[in-house]
Amino acid sequence: MRKGILAAGNWIIDQIKVIDTYPNQETLANISEQFSSNGGCAYNVLKDLFMLGSDFPLEAIGVVGADGNGDIIIDDCQRMGINITQLQKTSTAATSYTDVMSVASTGKRTFFHQRGANALLAKDHFDFSKSNSKIFHLGYLLLLNSLDKVEENGLTGAAEVLQKAKEQGFITAADLVSEDSYRFKTVVPPSLPFIDYLFINEFELGRLTGAKTVVNHIIQVQNCFAAAEGLLEQGVCQWVIVHFPDGALAVNKSGERLYQGTVAIEAAQIIGAVGAGDAFAAGLLMGVHDGWEMKESL
Repeated sequence: MRKGILAAGNWIIDQIKVIDTYPNQETLANISEQFSSNGGCAYNVLKDLFMLGSDFPLEAIGVVGADGNGDIIIDDCQRMGINITQLQKTSTAATSYTDVMSVASTGKRTFFHQRGANALLAKDHFDFSKSNSKIFHLGYLLLLNSLDKVEENGLTGAAEVLQKAKEQGFITAADLVSEDSYRFKTVVPPSLPFIDYLFINEFELGRLTGAKTVVNHIIQVQNCFAAAEGLLEQGVCQWVIVHFPDGALAVNKSGERLYQGTVAIEAAQIIGAVGAGDAFAAGLLMGVHDGWEMKESL
């Protein structure tokens, strides 16, 4: 019987600066606090699952540099009991990092990213015969240079990896990055037929489908539902889950529509929103793993 979650993709050290305002070019903002933390889909989701007290195996696939930041990631995973058999070190690129500018009053973040060793993650790094996990989670599409390349067969490396995972019996899940580009419609669609659970936010959903998901800073929930259903028609196998500041929604192949509002939290309790999407994904995947209904998982 399969048990556990195998997460692959981005392994990043976030260098977070809490600032008073996000400045216009050639103007100044003040840094009130700075610290380093885990970052990237695979690292965040596995650490979140550990912090949630998951009672099933956690496994990693990825590439980090043979440097201090790579050592921090390896040591942290070992401390948490994460299986790092397929988390490899390379001497040809530094561990990926992101400078995160987080505005204290709003929690809004802006990212300056060095792709580093994550750009080297390729199909050859995945050996699903070494894992008996139930779920395989990959992210972020659009932030993995080698896996984002479209091959001669029309598939990306990520699509081929997800296809192989499904053939090996995994439930598959994937997440995107909020890249300000127009590559969405080229890089993402080849993977959709091999994804059981697709995580996406309102910005990414708009870029991928062309839908007006936000108008005058207001989430257009019905447009998001319709766009998500369009992704099911493009091939997503089970659920499309859309998350945004006001809440989250999910749609499936059977036509089920679910909506879940966010929890009201005192502003003083909010440090920032860095990693919020991955924390949401971790909680939902924990529910999927343990057989919860989607409404309960949301």
